[in-house]
Amino acid sequence: MVKPGTAAIAAIVLLAQPVTASSATAGQVESLLSVNKRTTTSTVENEGFGGALAVDGDSTTRWASLEGDPQWIAVDLGGPADISRIKVFWESAHAKDYQVQASDDGQNWRDVKTVVGGDGGLDEFTDLNTSARHVRIFGTARATVYGYSLWELEVYGVRTGDGDIQPPSVPIGLRQASSTTESITLGWTASTDNVGVAEYEVLRNGNVIGRSATTSYTDTSLASGFDFRYAVRARDAAGNLSGATVPIKASTQPTASDGIVIALAGDIAKPELPSEHQRTAELVSRIKPRYVLTVGDNQYVDGTIEEFRSYYDKTWGKFKKITKPTPGNHEWNNDLAGYKQYFGKIATPKGKPYYSFDVGAFHFVALDSDPVYNGAGAEQVAWLRKDLAKTKKSCIAGYWHHPRFNSGNSGDAKSVAPLWNELARAKADVVFAGHDHHYERTKPLDVNGHIDEANGVRSVIAGIGGDSLYLDYKAREGVEKILGKHGVMKLVLKGKTYSWEIIGTNGELLDKAGPYSCR
Repeated sequence: MVKPGTAAIAAIVLLAQPVTASSATAGQVESLLSVNKRTTTSTVENEGFGGALAVDGDSTTRWASLEGDPQWIAVDLGGPADISRIKVFWESAHAKDYQVQASDDGQNWRDVKTVVGGDGGLDEFTDLNTSARHVRIFGTARATVYGYSLWELEVYGVRTGDGDIQPPSVPIGLRQASSTTESITLGWTASTDNVGVAEYEVLRNGNVIGRSATTSYTDTSLASGFDFRYAVRARDAAGNLSGATVPIKASTQPTASDGIVIALAGDIAKPELPSEHQRTAELVSRIKPRYVLTVGDNQYVDGTIEEFRSYYDKTWGKFKKITKPTPGNHEWNNDLAGYKQYFGKIATPKGKPYYSFDVGAFHFVALDSDPVYNGAGAEQVAWLRKDLAKTKKSCIAGYWHHPRFNSGNSGDAKSVAPLWNELARAKADVVFAGHDHHYERTKPLDVNGHIDEANGVRSVIAGIGGDSLYLDYKAREGVEKILGKHGVMKLVLKGKTYSWEIIGTNGELLDKAGPYSCR
């Protein structure tokens, strides 16, 4: 993302100047009603991009949301008003389609203006002739792969009436009451209000994740052994919102396990999305794995050494010594030159970009699917057959880039059947892949992709390491779970069993699978 140039900054400064009303209450002068007023948002990219930064009158600060649609930012004007003008100054990560909405209570919204095919920059809406206390920018389609990013939201008009404009007091005594491996229960002391508190909003890491009518809340579906930051604020029936409590740290209980922990993901470092692979790298650090496995497309766009050094190395590179990578089609854009130079013998322990290794009772085969996908790779297939014939391990797992069976937009890859079929003949337990940017797991499948609980191989796609997500998937036969969110797999090997959690970038537990017993 880029900041606007000098001319754009000058323009945004001018937005704050009051002018004579054209559509406000007759004879009155409109003023800027939104500056430094309380905001609420659907999400924030992190706590350094909160909603308050979009109404602070500072053209160098901004609100930024997470990826995904829809996203929104709302401002409480502090009381009812006749609204005459609204100005929205987008950062380059702008909304293509969005609605300008108004509300009397901050919960029931009506559309005031609709934008389709917006080009970003400054959007100004005049002659609105609407009365409201709250204004919301509701984005339904992004123009870029980023979330939404807004330098300033300015609402002009004339105040009308009073009503209940007194917010509740800030809740006090926020504390962690209890926790499990997947949940945290919070408690706090009630707020006071001149009329009465209607509900409390609970924020985790700066994002509203729930509401409670009481002074307690249980946050569920969290990763085990993770720390989170929580805050709470109160809302009354008129829509007045208190300030938030000082954030506290709360933690889930760690999972009791003496197993071997491995982190796994693919489709990782995209230059245009530096924050996403930074977040997944932070997850790997929190998982504390013995090994890191990658399922290809470690570095976009061409996998050159310059790209690796500029992006991957600054995030996932900190785990290089414990990484056992596989390449993807993007590394092959550079004929694996950058991939091999960056990883060295880690990626080619015997001079080839495919290899095997043992961990406990497990035999792993790390393969280079691109040549096979493109109709070659007979030498690798022959090597794989011999390698699998030699292993004495009870459990077999394979991983490569192109999934044989896939609910995503690439569909099933029949050309990599030689790899899958060798694993199936060896009665392997599971195959991990990437390429399509979503997560899915299936029941054990046979060589034709049909469910075979007794002899099939479990298929998993984990292309969620940082590149733009693909959400146009349709679950094929055998799919048990499918989703499109960034994250990392925490794979646990324990004796002759294996299990995993898919952990999202906010520490949420997206999926939990196993334990499965090896055959």
